[in-house]
Amino acid sequence: MYTFVLEKPISNKAIWAGRVMAGIAVLFMLMDAVMHIMRIAPVEQASRQLGFAPELAVPLGVIELLLVIAYLIPRTSIVGAILLTGYFGGAIAANLRIGSPLFSHVLFPVYLAILLWDALYLRDKRVREIFSLKNSSDNF
Repeated sequence: MYTFVLEKPISNKAIWAGRVMAGIAVLFMLMDAVMHIMRIAPVEQASRQLGFAPELAVPLGVIELLLVIAYLIPRTSIVGAILLTGYFGGAIAANLRIGSPLFSHVLFPVYLAILLWDALYLRDKRVREIFSLKNSSDNF
């Protein structure tokens, strides 16, 4: 005997809330990536302060841009979020190493990661399944 479980569709409010949240984070990251690629003076100064050669700004900006694009494509959004989380981990480590302020510098990538993952959770059923609170033994 087969039983069918009808999944509750994601509401329009949740989808739009997810889009707005993702939009805020993505706009910030796109601005950051473009600033890295353009090698503007504040980025070069921050690179030196973090102990990175200013020449690394462009490759880091390109990597960030590619990861954001992966996040924006629905088929690769989960992989993009995972890779961006790793990218943010590097930013956290770099800021911790030089003793940057905790809440404004060190934890800022954490805030972005939370925003990205919450946005993805609100608009993607696959992410809801991954992070489901349902008992996994119910599936067997």
